[in-house]
Amino acid sequence: MFALPPGLDPDLLRAFVLIAEGGSFTRAAERVGRTQSAVSMQIRRLEETLGQPLLVRTPKGVQPTPQGMWLLDRARAFLALNDEIIGNFRSPPMVGTVRLGTPDDYALQWLPDILARFAEAHPAVELDVTCMNSDVLAEQIAEGRLDLTLISEGQEPRGWPAQRVWRGPLRWVGSPTHGLHKRDPLPLALSRPDNSCVWRNTALGALRREGRAARVTYNSATQTGCFTVALAGLAITVSTPCTLPQGLAWLGEAEGLPALPEMGILLLRHEAAVGVPAVDALAAHVAEGFQRAVAPGVAIAA
Repeated sequence: MFALPPGLDPDLLRAFVLIAEGGSFTRAAERVGRTQSAVSMQIRRLEETLGQPLLVRTPKGVQPTPQGMWLLDRARAFLALNDEIIGNFRSPPMVGTVRLGTPDDYALQWLPDILARFAEAHPAVELDVTCMNSDVLAEQIAEGRLDLTLISEGQEPRGWPAQRVWRGPLRWVGSPTHGLHKRDPLPLALSRPDNSCVWRNTALGALRREGRAARVTYNSATQTGCFTVALAGLAITVSTPCTLPQGLAWLGEAEGLPALPEMGILLLRHEAAVGVPAVDALAAHVAEGFQRAVAPGVAIAA
């Protein structure tokens, strides 16, 4: 008779994901309300079921083995589906409207997958998405015209609570065939010249510290506009890591351009939206969507 393979216990996978993401058995145990020895036993059971070592201790903390790396993404997807199924049958359908703001810089790179997953889990919730610059979105969230918004770190209203959902490098972008990096002054396509754009100020400041002459020849309120100018071979721009349009390439020290610092993406919530189920659910999907793009073992600071 054909024997079915052993099933996977979601609790074991959840413990594995928490350890792999946080790099610590202790932190994982605290999050699930168990002892460290109980969590260690869960990992041993999971490794026995799969017949492979999944985690290894290193000087930097607990890291996934190659087999564990393979499992991690699949375990996240498995748990998301498991939680969605249970939540759908135990909770009444979620309804309402959530007003979400985002700079267009992040909309195409991050939101399609996040919004698709959210719509699949909560089809009765209506989303009202606004794409604006971070400074405008900061004003709108402070005025209560948005429930949630993504903005660039450094442009949040003073004293406003924020959740950092991503942090990574800002990089130079340009045409690989036009040799614009050799020009003096360096032609740039950046956001509007009112000192409100963190990316603009960061790029100009880095060039200034290197003693590199630059001139902003094109101003655009959107990332799409800056990419369009760069595609035409008229200027160099900047971006966080994303899928570049065909015809653009990442530039850097090899082209004589200074290194740029890391930038953060924040998620802000209006106080009137705290505890609203639909808003809570979307905020969780946004945070999870960004976490899925982070390398295993790299924690996002709150």
